Amino acid sequence: MPSKPRVIYWFRTDLRLHDSPALHAALDLKPECLYPIWCWDPHYVYRARVGPNRWQFLDQRALKGRFKLISDSACRLDCQSDLSSSITKLNKKSKLFVIREAPQTVLPKLFKAWKITHLVFERDTDPYAKQRDAKAMELAREAGVEVIATRHGRTLYDPDELVKANGGKPTMSITQAAEKIGDVPQPLPAPDSLPDPGDLSLDFEQTQPSPEPDINSIQRNSKDTSYASISGPNHDFAVPTASELGLKPATTPHRGGETRALAALDAIIADEPYTTTFSKPSTAPTAFSPQATTLLSPHHHFGSLSVRLFYHRVLDVTHKPANAKKATTTPTNLIGQLLFRDMYFAAQAAIGYPFAQTYNNSHVRFIPWHLPSRIDPETNLITGDHIIDSPLAEKWFQRWKYGRTGFPWIDALMRQLRQEGWIHHLGRHAVACFLTRGGCYIDWERGAEVFEEWLIDHETSCNSGNWQWLSCTAFFAQFYRCYSPVAFPKKWDEEGAFVKRYVPELGRYPKKYVYEPWKAPIKDQKEWGCLIKGDGGDENDEDDGKGGEKVKIYPKPMFDFNERRGVCIAGVKNAYHVGLYGDDPKVKDGTWRKLFDDNAEGPTEGSKGPTVEGQTNAEDGEDLDAGEMDLGIDQDEREADHVGGETKGGDKTPRGGKRKKGQGTLDGHFESPRKRKGKGSPES
Repeated sequence: MPSKPRVIYWFRTDLRLHDSPALHAALDLKPECLYPIWCWDPHYVYRARVGPNRWQFLDQRALKGRFKLISDSACRLDCQSDLSSSITKLNKKSKLFVIREAPQTVLPKLFKAWKITHLVFERDTDPYAKQRDAKAMELAREAGVEVIATRHGRTLYDPDELVKANGGKPTMSITQAAEKIGDVPQPLPAPDSLPDPGDLSLDFEQTQPSPEPDINSIQRNSKDTSYASISGPNHDFAVPTASELGLKPATTPHRGGETRALAALDAIIADEPYTTTFSKPSTAPTAFSPQATTLLSPHHHFGSLSVRLFYHRVLDVTHKPANAKKATTTPTNLIGQLLFRDMYFAAQAAIGYPFAQTYNNSHVRFIPWHLPSRIDPETNLITGDHIIDSPLAEKWFQRWKYGRTGFPWIDALMRQLRQEGWIHHLGRHAVACFLTRGGCYIDWERGAEVFEEWLIDHETSCNSGNWQWLSCTAFFAQFYRCYSPVAFPKKWDEEGAFVKRYVPELGRYPKKYVYEPWKAPIKDQKEWGCLIKGDGGDENDEDDGKGGEKVKIYPKPMFDFNERRGVCIAGVKNAYHVGLYGDDPKVKDGTWRKLFDDNAEGPTEGSKGPTVEGQTNAEDGEDLDAGEMDLGIDQDEREADHVGGETKGGDKTPRGGKRKKGQGTLDGHFESPRKRKGKGSPES
């Protein structure tokens, strides 16, 4: 047995050196050697939806970001590469050693090959991560290796402690749970030195992962070869390249890495008026180059920026006497955004895998959306496939996903998302509302899957929670409030600059028609170089008939928004009246259909429907669209007006639609840290 500790430090979602409690715990052991490793986990390579843009943010070379503070040469870094470089600056013999094998199979081999005494990592509360870590700890015990799994590093508060403080229940609001578990810890400094790694020889065979099923095959131009050698093609433990992964080219301008994250944070904090008066609802979703918000969320996801460091540096600004009176408060200020994130993390920690779905989820309302998920009967989890109950709904879904709805505001947002991997918070609200309760009546799980694929800041907890919020299936119940695809963006960008940036075929349209181009006279459409016709499918640009440049084509709206909004509100209202949640026996066995009229919106015909993978359904493939139904709209459920672009009135939960405890808007649940005497204040 070695006389001094020989430590593996296992990096995961903590790709930084600053404020790393787990890394400090490893260094406190005074180890003889320290191996900083990253296990190239096939779960994320093959089983989790990840597009080229998020891969690039994690581990490929970079360009300039929002604040443009650092030179091109300094910007050739992303999260893993930047971390590896930072480690080498502290110790020329060390780096981030990427081990290309699943942690469940490679860790016990590393324990033996490197004579490891301690395994140290930052604990994770994601459902897969919990299973993975439990297995790793079991393997370590069997090998006689001591495990140090430090508590939270990704969040302000430990998610499990939040759940405990909330009586063991999911945090459907932050309420008083945060106060019950104390202050947000102060961030820790980055180390100024690191021990040498030991012998790096690997005298064992690599366990090759199965690439099937590869949910990311659609992201690849060629076969993934990242597992060809356990230490990489040059046997130097390098970060895999995009070509090894066979990925299509990334298109995002946004880049990762701790160096870049800290520079961006410095720029934000230096702008004291921005930091002090930030209010999320007041930031423009139409702003670009630069955007109106911080764009630090991808750095929080990968751990290249500590949320605690961000929290305390913001408080340092807002607590200044000169700023205190004008500082915005939670939940809309910068601190509030972190608290919402903690709320979702803790809700997921309590519920586990079902948090990301309706089926078997005790806190998500059941609504019979179009395109429901298929369920694996062995796990009771969604399979990643869905039932096409309505070909028309499937067509709408594809048009929404690829920015061809015929509503320029929605299409611009979805094209920005696909190209850049990011859209503004209120933009996410708009497209989510449109897909679910404000237009298409399509299952929120379909939208969450698209966001999982395309967002560079995707967190399962936050993504699922936000889709539940916007679909009014959990967290928020004011389903009458819908975002207009015309009135809402006009409030922020009357000229339509955002639309013209991402839907360039409308670039010559004047502001009168840029959000409703179908209303423009045909003669003017030709003059402006873009005809409104078709469904955005195979239409080609047309010749203008004068020997000039071709006229572009932009699709007609795929439905009448006012009509569809009425249909959706009636459908959700009916589902609230029925009052089922995802764990109800009627939802599980399919007999929920007895409670819905056959003519209701969604796949409601019959008395029992498909619940799990393999069951057949008479309605599969049949168009059950109820778009032609005259369901009517109550007088106080008017179309969105121009003040905010959201519908006023009807905000109370309908009779018969009783909320589960804690399910509603979070406004009013947050208390400003400035008002909590002795609670995390640098001045206390």
